[in-house]
Amino acid sequence: MTSENTNPNIDETPMSPTERQESLKKHLQMRPDAQDLKNRNILPQTNAAPAIQAAQLELERQQATDSLRKGLEKRPEREQLIERNILPDSTAAPSIQGQQRELAKHMRADSLEQKLQQRPKPEELMKEGILDEDPTSPTKE
Repeated sequence: MTSENTNPNIDETPMSPTERQESLKKHLQMRPDAQDLKNRNILPQTNAAPAIQAAQLELERQQATDSLRKGLEKRPEREQLIERNILPDSTAAPSIQGQQRELAKHMRADSLEQKLQQRPKPEELMKEGILDEDPTSPTKE
């Protein structure tokens, strides 16, 4: 054997059978328990016989598939989600929909500001008989 083929991680020093047995006991005591291996998904989370574990896993996958399919069949249509304000009524790309909402918000604010500036003064409303008295003047008691 050449030095290139030897693995530096394997200790190949000769041992007596007693030393080997003690070493094995030590390693077995340090071995993780079955529940730890199940928690780390190394061992399957089942008590079924190994011969039927594959069938059990396939059945679980099929049940998950069926559940997902039923959920998708009950899923509301896009139009219903738009009516309920869950989805935006936009054909824009999702990457720019946030900017589109911000723009619409600012446009509404500008429109409201413009309409507030164009509304008639209280004096004009009093002349037309819409207001009885000036709402900005202090009330007399």
